[in-house]
Amino acid sequence: MTGGDGRLNHNLLDHDKGPQDECGVFGIWAPGEAVSQLTYFGLYALQHRGQESAGIAVSDGSRIVVYKDMGLVSQVFNEQVLDSMPGHFAIGHSRYSTTGASVWENAQPTFRPTPSGSIALGHNGNLTNTAELAERVAVVAAESGELELRAGGATSDTELVATLLAAHSGGDMVDAALAVLPDLRGAFSMVFMDQHTLYAARDAHGVRPLVLGRLQQGWVVASETAALDIVGATFVREIEPGELIAIDDAGVRSHRFAPADPKGCLFEFVYLARPDTRISGKQVEAVRTGVGKQLAREFPAEADLVIPVPESGRYAAIGYAQESGIAFAEGLVKNSYVGRTFIQPSQSIRQLGIRLKLNPLRGVIEGKRLVVVDDSIVRGNTQRALVKMLRESGALEVHVRISSPPVKWPCFYGIDFATRDELIANEMTVAEICESIGADSLGYVSVEGLTQSTGIPAGQLCRACFDGVYPVPVPGQVVAEEELVAAVSADSALANEAGVGVPQP
Repeated sequence: MTGGDGRLNHNLLDHDKGPQDECGVFGIWAPGEAVSQLTYFGLYALQHRGQESAGIAVSDGSRIVVYKDMGLVSQVFNEQVLDSMPGHFAIGHSRYSTTGASVWENAQPTFRPTPSGSIALGHNGNLTNTAELAERVAVVAAESGELELRAGGATSDTELVATLLAAHSGGDMVDAALAVLPDLRGAFSMVFMDQHTLYAARDAHGVRPLVLGRLQQGWVVASETAALDIVGATFVREIEPGELIAIDDAGVRSHRFAPADPKGCLFEFVYLARPDTRISGKQVEAVRTGVGKQLAREFPAEADLVIPVPESGRYAAIGYAQESGIAFAEGLVKNSYVGRTFIQPSQSIRQLGIRLKLNPLRGVIEGKRLVVVDDSIVRGNTQRALVKMLRESGALEVHVRISSPPVKWPCFYGIDFATRDELIANEMTVAEICESIGADSLGYVSVEGLTQSTGIPAGQLCRACFDGVYPVPVPGQVVAEEELVAAVSADSALANEAGVGVPQP
């Protein structure tokens, strides 16, 4: 699979799945326009956020038609399908499963009948109180006698939300949303619709991005501003944390269902979002370049070349080169077509590992001391294979620099990291990781340095995967205070080590 802005995450190296993105959502209100086609292009711009399934729901004002299937956007839809979906507003979804199995039943948008019609819903993020919501669905099903409300074969948190919205008695969809949304815990940026109106909502912490754009004759909502660009929409503003908006012939109406307490995901800037997207007014490409500069200040190296690990390490590598004065070069060529394959590699081919994804330019790196910039280390297998490959191609030294702090804690809000026991930074010090991957030195940007590079106050960011501080409590997940203190103390102790991974004064 691809992730971030094109990084290949297909599991060609055994047990080394990288951080997987959550989902992408898109909605459009544009009477007179080919909304299904525009939704297709919007989803195409958001493909990096989910590659397991894709779907579009369209309304002509009287009924909702949904088409969805497993696969990439370009595999699910063609002109014939899109032409068969007329209407004047639509929502779309590209999915990577973080809750629920990767099966057709969990593809989105999710469709449910209501007492007065029907709704369709697409969700980006992850809820943390699904057990509580499932109990509520069971109560509603028992009280109504409609046992089909029990979510059928679907197993996603999205299905639970759609069911509760559909089953809400009395009032319109705004009333239903204002009754249901305050009880959701965790991260959600969602688009949904009934036959007449387009809706969008964002959780009180605004963990996942969601933006509003203006067309000449309509409106667009999307996970990222890059999706606005591709359909010719002008950025208006972000959907506020704790805000519900409704869009119809009368325009945009805003409703508040929870006080805003911003905690935007810091990892969006590191890896998840496209570089041509803006989050909280910050261009992601500029932030990543700034992180690279900060990384060069914190962990300088004596080297001849700075090379990125394509693609998500590119802008940090550019920043590192600019700050350090070391020449930037493309030393690795990416195979763009490995990310999604329906042919399972044999074991002998699998042993080639990283060469199926990346191939070194021997003429560029031979005889050179390299600084290799990557976005993150999860288990370490990819970096281990990469360092070995670069040395076999003639590199004299390999200094690895990572544009995020060590990932030590799992994400419960929509990123599918490895479990904590599988995270290499949870088990080893930076020096031990450096030795494990075979690098000459290793440096991670500090949490403070990364935060500073975003220009966003630390109190308005979720940094839980780096520091273990979760903005939304997770039932059943105990993060012992003494365990966190021990982890932080271990990191601080590295300052007393001579050698790799130690910030320079």
